[in-house]
Amino acid sequence: MSFRKLPLHGKILLSLLLGAVVGTLAQSFYPDQAALKTFSEGYVRPVGDAFMRMIFMIVVPLLFSALTLGVCEIGDARKVGRVGVYSLLLTLLLSGTAVVIGVTAVNWVRPGDGISTEKREELLEASGFKADATKHVETAKSESKTFMQVIVEFIPRNPLAEANRALEGGLLPLMFFAVVFGLAMNAAAGDKVAPIKSFMAGLFEISLKVIEFAMKLAPIGVFALIFHTTAIVGLSLFLPLGKYVAVVLATLALHQFGVYSLALKFIARRNPLEFFRQIRTVMLTAFATSSSNATLPTALRSAEVDVGLPRNISSFVLTVGATANQNGTALFEGVTVLFLAQLFGGDLSLEMQFQVMGLAILAGVGTAGVPGGAWPMIALIVGMTGAPPESIAIVLGIDRILDMSRTVLNVTGDITIAACVTRLDGGKGFAESAAVPEPTGGA
Repeated sequence: MSFRKLPLHGKILLSLLLGAVVGTLAQSFYPDQAALKTFSEGYVRPVGDAFMRMIFMIVVPLLFSALTLGVCEIGDARKVGRVGVYSLLLTLLLSGTAVVIGVTAVNWVRPGDGISTEKREELLEASGFKADATKHVETAKSESKTFMQVIVEFIPRNPLAEANRALEGGLLPLMFFAVVFGLAMNAAAGDKVAPIKSFMAGLFEISLKVIEFAMKLAPIGVFALIFHTTAIVGLSLFLPLGKYVAVVLATLALHQFGVYSLALKFIARRNPLEFFRQIRTVMLTAFATSSSNATLPTALRSAEVDVGLPRNISSFVLTVGATANQNGTALFEGVTVLFLAQLFGGDLSLEMQFQVMGLAILAGVGTAGVPGGAWPMIALIVGMTGAPPESIAIVLGIDRILDMSRTVLNVTGDITIAACVTRLDGGKGFAESAAVPEPTGGA
């Protein structure tokens, strides 16, 4: 099969391997290391930077539109009473549990500690981010704030200013504003805010299309970034990368077959093995497509026909869940952010790790349910830890199998919550005439 006919994830993976091989060969056999570094920084890395800028430039509109629409749909929960409340509580519980599992595993295994201090310094130098990273770390150490001061600073005085500095620390206030805006949009009169909802939906779709454009450049961008890194650092990077993949897959499996099984057994009062057998088509579809949105029609049918859930409950929970319940994405983002922080020598405080967990849970609401949709959010959160946002290229090349796996967790979580809600509600649900949200393009 020619390179042109390969699927996108195949092209990205091949580009990662080629970049690593060519960069390592250049480091091993090129006699003038200073000249190699000058060439790489002057002609190769800018190509990768162009790819990353394509992602960064759409972060603010994507984040704001996705999070606002997601919260607005959660707000619809009040219109359907108990079902919505149960769904929201279970979503928060399972997402929080997922992130705690992931962060705990990263702190225990510490996959990012697998390179020497010297190589870490070279890696940081190769990223071109050392001065800024040092500044971020020193600022975080010097700014001692009380808990209440931190909470107050979540509330932006000027949301536009926070959006303008989203890549330099304005992410939390911007997300807070998006949450409040989404709640207010849901509470306002429907006919008056309908144009705003349509605008947000259109902005979200346009943002997804820009991400699609950017991902078409991913093979070239990943090759350039990985070549630049390995030409400076060599193959020492790939041991921690393998440990990172193992941690992600192990924690996803633990949440899928551990946490979900407990929820099914003790809340939904169902046999977990039988439940997973019933939804095997949904899980296979999610694994193949890496998209919660693409899996939604299959999930809706399976929940009613195979699992036997009431249509009104499953339709509401699964449709809202396709936007707001992203357990796998939240877990993956928490693990990835802490791994990259470890890789670049960042020893995050407990307070900062709690911030990462909170952001990962919120990001699950604001993440597009399409392949690659998590990366803009990950890049933003990584930058807050003192590691270079561009470092996501290190793991982007092997993301496909991780994306497929976390999407399975996402859609399984939706149907698990629907089963739990059905049990908690006594199977009654809400009136068939109640408004059930239409499927959207959200997470």
